[in-house]
Amino acid sequence: MTKLEALYPDKTALVVIDLQNSVVALKGAPYSAQEVVHNAARLVNAFRAKGAFVGLVRVASQDGKDMLRPLTDEAPRWGSGERPKDAFEIVSEIGVTDTDFVITKHQWGAFYGTDLDLQLRRRSIDTIVLCGIATGYGVDTTAREAYQHGYNQVFAIDAMTGLNQEEHNYVLKHIFPRIGRSRTTTEILDALSQ
Repeated sequence: MTKLEALYPDKTALVVIDLQNSVVALKGAPYSAQEVVHNAARLVNAFRAKGAFVGLVRVASQDGKDMLRPLTDEAPRWGSGERPKDAFEIVSEIGVTDTDFVITKHQWGAFYGTDLDLQLRRRSIDTIVLCGIATGYGVDTTAREAYQHGYNQVFAIDAMTGLNQEEHNYVLKHIFPRIGRSRTTTEILDALSQ
């Protein structure tokens, strides 16, 4: 693996997937949600300090009818029951500042049905650093959408986790190498500091 070249804050966005109260409560592997939040917070703080675009993506539903619900063999993980009042809020370790962009999605990917692509293009951003939960769902779907939109991507492999080890490993081994570059949080922070 080659060293990551410099990441320029005016051309690079950090996109954080679903680090909200309801999602970080899930059991993750190979990293715990706490490890992911810790590493993602390091990235968020560094990107904020450089004045770079920070997109905090959350999945939310007002009434359950605004979510995509095609017929599937497996029932959706989120039922239609009552959720805690703060279920859709970004975790306090990351928080939301006035300079962040909060993107609310109603499906796995952060591009479909949102203005994420428009906001990135308006700022001439060509590279996305991606992290969050879960590797094989929201992160992978967003990565594939970003690839189809022509963005360069860097995946913060220790700032994301799957719902299980097999899911996480499959995406890291078979998908990410074809659509971007996988690096650790520290390697990304080093490239952003250059």
